[in-house]
Amino acid sequence: MSRTSDPTPLRDGLGLPVAVPRPVRRIVSLVPSLTETVARSAPGLLVGATDWCTHPAGLDVVRVRGTKNPDVDRVVALAPDLVLANFEENRQADLDALRAAGLTVWVTVIRTVDEAFGALARMLAACGVELPAWLERAEAVWREPFGGRRRAAVVPIWRRPWMVLGSGTFAGDVLARLGVDNVYGASPERYPRVPLAELLAAPAELVVLPDEPYAFSADDGPESFPGRQVALVSGRHLTWYGPSLVEARDVLVRQLAAAAEKPGTA
Repeated sequence: MSRTSDPTPLRDGLGLPVAVPRPVRRIVSLVPSLTETVARSAPGLLVGATDWCTHPAGLDVVRVRGTKNPDVDRVVALAPDLVLANFEENRQADLDALRAAGLTVWVTVIRTVDEAFGALARMLAACGVELPAWLERAEAVWREPFGGRRRAAVVPIWRRPWMVLGSGTFAGDVLARLGVDNVYGASPERYPRVPLAELLAAPAELVVLPDEPYAFSADDGPESFPGRQVALVSGRHLTWYGPSLVEARDVLVRQLAAAAEKPGTA
């Protein structure tokens, strides 16, 4: 089968023209969410992924190290038709190196749930993949408005030093859709460093602790917030924007409700 580039370049999430080869047969993904998206939608296309791409279970592709330090030479050796990346997850220097090596790179920009649906649909279309049923189900799930009582929260994502969700984050939008208002949602930074003393003084009823990127757990995190409701939540369901969105709403609603039933220890 002959191979050509799209005569009218498509534009990725950054608005950059991308001359996607036709047909796309080989994809390397540098983002766990995008890896799962392709693996669930067109598994035969994926030939490489990062070490952090843990879903779907049993994914058997060449590993190319991490999102922040991909092995550029290994990616190039896989001869992908398209490399999938994200404006937040991947470093510009690595993307520039891949492009300099002659590879075609598609960058997604995802800061909200709605952006996720649009970005994933455009990315899959660029790969020549029809809109998958799971994406339509996820859109239906998240179309339902929140009708309960809202709660203000701080959302740490790291400790030593403490860092929290700030402005313009996908996870912040997910929580807002579930009745959780991020106290630091208007911060000028996306992931500000905030001393613990300031977190304890914040006007927040709730503390949301995801298990990634920092692995907060029942024994590591809640003890720092005595007297507060603490919700231990799935980091994958909070921060991933692929097929996990189908079940993420139910999972997170249950975990957030559990915090109201078990307030922190005074």
